[in-house]
Amino acid sequence: MRLILAPMEGLADVYLRRLITAQGGFDRVVSEFVRVVDQKLPKSVFYTVCPELRQGSKTDSGTPVRIQLLGNNLEAMAANAQRAVDLGSDGIDLNFGCPSKTVNRSQGGAVLLREPETLFHVVKAVRDALPAWVAVSAKMRLGYDDTELMLDNARAIVDAGATELTVHARTRAQGYAPPAHWLELARIRDVINIPLIANGDIWTPTDYLRCQEISGTPDVMLGRGAIRNPDLACRIREQNETPMDWHCLSGLIFQFWREVRVQMPEKYCAGRLKQWLNHLRIDHPDAEALWHKARSQRSCIRLDELIESLNRG
Repeated sequence: MRLILAPMEGLADVYLRRLITAQGGFDRVVSEFVRVVDQKLPKSVFYTVCPELRQGSKTDSGTPVRIQLLGNNLEAMAANAQRAVDLGSDGIDLNFGCPSKTVNRSQGGAVLLREPETLFHVVKAVRDALPAWVAVSAKMRLGYDDTELMLDNARAIVDAGATELTVHARTRAQGYAPPAHWLELARIRDVINIPLIANGDIWTPTDYLRCQEISGTPDVMLGRGAIRNPDLACRIREQNETPMDWHCLSGLIFQFWREVRVQMPEKYCAGRLKQWLNHLRIDHPDAEALWHKARSQRSCIRLDELIESLNRG
């Protein structure tokens, strides 16, 4: 079993990566994507997306962090992969799954699932640019509008030299609408000879077992499930269905807010807190109540008072 924290742009940032991996259970983290257009990016871009590079490409709790690149320019992707590895990244992950319309219009992310040949060339360019010992993983969806090219895409990524493949079990057109189609992952597993990592709709330890049984792989990537329940990876390993209690979770919210307030520009702090609470409230009634109190507040000073009450309580 390997459990990996998913790259989620604007959500799984360094603050939540630090907090979630501190709860235990994760083998690796994939960063938010670094957008590659047509040039080698300065080191500062990588440090901004992945501050963990400054500490051996690991979170504070020691979980390895892998840089994810998004783009299709072969020379630029190769050059930036080399830069990320030189800065210490735990391998390179390639994004062929982002459903963003803006990204897709620029020929990045899931739109490349229409072109298996392009996938092959992007993966091969990165693979050829790096030493053989450096892992090159890729993340894709089942397809863009449908699954017609699903197996061709998976084979292209494998044939180009990827070391493992993560598949979000939905097409780009399906977005995040339930259900995730784990049975399709079993079809992919049957035609590839590298590890398959399942992704999509794993909210509980029971979901993990069902996904493992249907897809045939013990390795999973946890995304929104880990945002809603920061201890999910640990509970999957222990097969513990009991969610984190509010006392523990409120302590994490307090810690998160304290770090955001110190390190993030003030104009973004309130929105960042509300965004996480909006995810937490789906599974935690007390988080729902806190979200309702916080949602109308724009003043960080008022939010300081609100979150401080959690610490006192």
